[in-house]
Amino acid sequence: MKKKIIVCDAILDEGVEFLRKAEDIELIEAAKVPKDELLTKLSDVEVAITRSSTDVDEKFLQAAPKLKALIRAGVGVDNVDINAASKQGVIVMNVPTANTIAAVELSLAHLLCAARSFVNAHNQLKQERKWQREKWYGIELKDKVLGVIGFGNIGSRVAIRAKAFGMKILAYDPYVPHSKITDLDMKVAKSLDEILTQSDFITIHTPKTTETKGMIGLNELAKMKDGVRLINCARGGLYTEEALCEGLKSGKIAWLGIDVFDKEPATNNPLLDFENISVTAHLGANTLESQRNIAIQACEQALNAARNIAFANALNLPIKTEDLPPFIAPYVELVSKMAFLCSQMQKTAITSIKLEAEGAVAEYAKSLLTFASVGALKNILGDSINYVNAEFVCKEKGIELGFEVLPNSGYNNKISVKISTANSSFSVSGTVFEENNQRIVSLNGFKTDFKPKGKMIIFKNKDIPGVIAAISGILAQNHINIADFRLGRDGSGYALAVILLDEKIDKKVLDELNGLEACVYAYYAEL
Repeated sequence: MKKKIIVCDAILDEGVEFLRKAEDIELIEAAKVPKDELLTKLSDVEVAITRSSTDVDEKFLQAAPKLKALIRAGVGVDNVDINAASKQGVIVMNVPTANTIAAVELSLAHLLCAARSFVNAHNQLKQERKWQREKWYGIELKDKVLGVIGFGNIGSRVAIRAKAFGMKILAYDPYVPHSKITDLDMKVAKSLDEILTQSDFITIHTPKTTETKGMIGLNELAKMKDGVRLINCARGGLYTEEALCEGLKSGKIAWLGIDVFDKEPATNNPLLDFENISVTAHLGANTLESQRNIAIQACEQALNAARNIAFANALNLPIKTEDLPPFIAPYVELVSKMAFLCSQMQKTAITSIKLEAEGAVAEYAKSLLTFASVGALKNILGDSINYVNAEFVCKEKGIELGFEVLPNSGYNNKISVKISTANSSFSVSGTVFEENNQRIVSLNGFKTDFKPKGKMIIFKNKDIPGVIAAISGILAQNHINIADFRLGRDGSGYALAVILLDEKIDKKVLDELNGLEACVYAYYAEL
């Protein structure tokens, strides 16, 4: 039976097309459906994709009794009742990094405008037709101190680009290692007060939490330099609007660049009455590239969730990805995929699931083992196993779970999953390069390098001439196109190939491959 996915709000067609092509998915395109009518289409939906215009509240959840995953196509989940979703067993995910560059560049646009008042100078010339150069003396960014509050994906990138303008970067984030800041030749602020008292410009890049909401108010404003310039392209309410109005009125704030507000749309916000301000209507993610990334990533997450492969960027799992350091989150997704790949190589009862970890990721090996066990058994047990009951289910079925920390073998971080049955075992190793470039680097001891995504054949053979030609011949005869071919050799007379395909193959093709004289085994897998 096909899995049902509903797209509740408008996203770019590149993502939706990805779902249209999935043979095991029934897609409901409901972006243009009135919201009251939308509830009538949710009764047997398993995965939903929403944006900010659809409120996922108790009414929505009650209308979707079979819903198991919700993807918010964007960062903010203010319109999602996460507690109610958790009670119903719905995993809530977002797409936190797809709009990173767009938000970074908008922050820089406001930063430059704060220095040179481009908005006002433009409006005077274009709308008033006045040529008053003497009115628009700005300041240079060079040698000014930029205080960066929040040094995550966006804040760190803003800092790097601002440093290229010659700014001196002072960064405050108690939740990141100091080395992340100092390695970039930037200064660590030991307290928020240090940012407030020393900065010429301040830009804020934190999530909106109980800790950060209203973190810059009248008391904090009083500590700032006279003529400070403030930027907020993160979340509305991090600066209190009372403090912003007071600062703009008194001249304490020379300029405010702001993209987000307490209440939106902000067409009647009192901040709009001030001249020394540049405003945009929550445009942080509004680039074609960003919207394309959001659409594709949201639909990929929806497809993986529908297939029980992985739940990337989950916000309400018992092991919460948002509580883990940012570099761990991609490994949560990777280990689920690796275990799922392993499970497709084993067609008999699983007796053990073992995880090995190297590098800083090893500290989270036990948590990663939980994700691996669900990934390995979802294909077999379906919805009867989840992240809450994984350990109990494995114990009940006599499946041994274990993890081991190993010394580094050449990668900064590496994880390996080994699934065993009574008669055989299969192992997969992987790592993450840069921020989220997931790679499989070893299969059953054979070195390889491919992205864990798509349709593939895993083919082990005697390392003799003619094997590649034979494989290619069988696939060509069956009109199957090879997208990529990765070959590993172990030096003892065997080779293992990962053959990435454009199309799914049937049992007949797989039987032909297994019938080759040199073949040890050929498996078909999808990720």
